[in-house]
Amino acid sequence: MNLETVVEVMENLAYLANASNLVLYLSEYMHFSPSESANSVTNFMGTAFLLALLGGFLSDAFFTSYQIYLISALIEFLGLVILTIQARSGSLKPPVCEPGSPDIPCQQVHGGKAAMLFLGLYLVALGVGGKEATLTFFNYFVFSLSAGALIAVTLVVWIEDNKGWEWGFGVSTLTIFLSIPVFLAGSTFYRNKIPLGSPLTTICKVLIASLLNTCMPRSSSNAIASMSTSPSPTPLSEEEIATGNGKDTKSSHESPSESLKFLNRAVVNKPACNILKCSVQQLEEVKIVIKILPVFGCTIMLNCCLAQLSTFSVQQAATMNTKLGSLKVPPASLPIFPVVFIMILAPLYDHVIIPFARRVTKSETGITHLQRIGVGLVLSIVAMAVAALVEIKRKRVATESGLLDSTKPLPITFFWIALQYLFLGSADLFTLAGLLEFFFTEAPFSMRSLATALSWASLAMGYYLSTVIVSVVNSITGDSKHKSWLSGSNLNQYHLERFYWLMCVLSGLNFLHYLFWATKYKYRSRGPDK
Repeated sequence: MNLETVVEVMENLAYLANASNLVLYLSEYMHFSPSESANSVTNFMGTAFLLALLGGFLSDAFFTSYQIYLISALIEFLGLVILTIQARSGSLKPPVCEPGSPDIPCQQVHGGKAAMLFLGLYLVALGVGGKEATLTFFNYFVFSLSAGALIAVTLVVWIEDNKGWEWGFGVSTLTIFLSIPVFLAGSTFYRNKIPLGSPLTTICKVLIASLLNTCMPRSSSNAIASMSTSPSPTPLSEEEIATGNGKDTKSSHESPSESLKFLNRAVVNKPACNILKCSVQQLEEVKIVIKILPVFGCTIMLNCCLAQLSTFSVQQAATMNTKLGSLKVPPASLPIFPVVFIMILAPLYDHVIIPFARRVTKSETGITHLQRIGVGLVLSIVAMAVAALVEIKRKRVATESGLLDSTKPLPITFFWIALQYLFLGSADLFTLAGLLEFFFTEAPFSMRSLATALSWASLAMGYYLSTVIVSVVNSITGDSKHKSWLSGSNLNQYHLERFYWLMCVLSGLNFLHYLFWATKYKYRSRGPDK
């Protein structure tokens, strides 16, 4: 295991230990309702993933990945210090109360205490986002993610539930602090990429130039001749881009392709200003990225389903019997099942499944990236159906036991919730790794940093979408005669099964949407077997 992998494991441990259990911290110690806790967690995690785009942009345009990692680690460390101090001091949290007790009503965190909470959380999100943009990808990225998560959802979550959240945050703080010297120890082995500009700049330039040139009269002297008959330019190789040789000198004499023809206006007329001058090569690279975007968009719904594992699934488990013999298992430790499964499946995928698929399909990759993403999307549909059925069973037990209005643990094991973790964990393995590989192989070399960052953007949008759906559902289903599906302080009063069925239907529609784009997509270089 090299130093970079060690750093990734430590980073994932620090982040996931808190993210997996945060929904209970917000509801039990900060006195948010279950739905408000869920939305706060999805907003926090969505922001962390979205900020990976910012980290990628800064490392491409201004700083090296090495510098971005160090800055981000220090920011995350500061956020964890703030959260540790707040968790340690009773005066910085709302007064302790008993849920459902009329004598001491629970007071939700507000004012300066809420500001301190969210300052700490979003400093962590900023730090995590910057570091995620610099880490490696594909199956062994998933393996490192799982290794960190395994420690996070067992040891650290147990510490949070049994020793106190100040100890849990403290372990994460210490882990991030120690990851910095480990990272620095590998400085001599890192190859730093010199910032050459962000692909976002190129994309914006092409789009703006195309829009402005649409409003300008076409000049025949500046028009590119034979646009419809000339061949499309061949993307530059990595060596040619690195050395500045090859087709760059010829790109201005080539004609753009006919696909996404409306963008060709970016190179037809003389630009209004020199800063908007685009080469045909830049135009074609932007077209490739735009063709990838529909596939990226179809993974957002899957990530919305994944968001439930950090929110309502943990809250469901907390209402159930969490004992394993004489051991009381923290509800947030349930992700151990998909984590172990992923740690086993990720190496098996490379060394067993792919070689077998190659022999069966007679193709180089065995299973295409789009097929891998599709398998993950199907598994997400199954997962939401299973989640709905398990919630129906949980509510039935609560009703039959007379505990529907109680906060006491229900006489049903929380291992039932493990089913949705297992299905969604498998869906995540197939889709996330498939998406990263798809973007990396299909995107032009100069755009690859953006393409991988888009995977984090998909996660961010999925978590934000969860917040939107929960809010919309509560808004539509609640009126003067009926409570909203997801309102109140007692999860047993929620219609969570209806919410899961809704997610199942939306995931099914999303899969049909994905099939439309996947069947239309043509691989860039080697055809459908790539």
